[in-house]
Amino acid sequence: MTKTKFSDVLEAYEFCAASSFGDAEAFISLERGTVHIVSSDYELDEEPPVDLESGPYLAIPDKLELGLGSTLAIKFAAAHLPMDVDTVAEYFRKPGAYGKFKVFLERKGLLQAWYDHEASTKETRLRDWCAANAIELL
Repeated sequence: MTKTKFSDVLEAYEFCAASSFGDAEAFISLERGTVHIVSSDYELDEEPPVDLESGPYLAIPDKLELGLGSTLAIKFAAAHLPMDVDTVAEYFRKPGAYGKFKVFLERKGLLQAWYDHEASTKETRLRDWCAANAIELL
């Protein structure tokens, strides 16, 4: 079983999530448990392992693979603002959705609740993904 620090997995996930679409990817070495980030747009302190293409590495999932995209926001709205769920769903049919969604939540007094929910769900889903891939977290 591979062992790695959850903080390393979370940090790599967040770096990739903050990068422009597809500009960064993160991998866990299944032999060493080390986490590596590869980016075409950012100069990183560490060179990727030479065996990244051929060795036993597992790509850390992105927010869509973990179900942390618009679906999570709409489910949050359904639970906390059932009368406004159609409004929120409409935001996510157009560009700039997250900005509009956050402004809307701020007006409703739920922005911090959203941030807490999103962070908790992200941690739970990353931990579940690690468990499903036989990665023991330290």
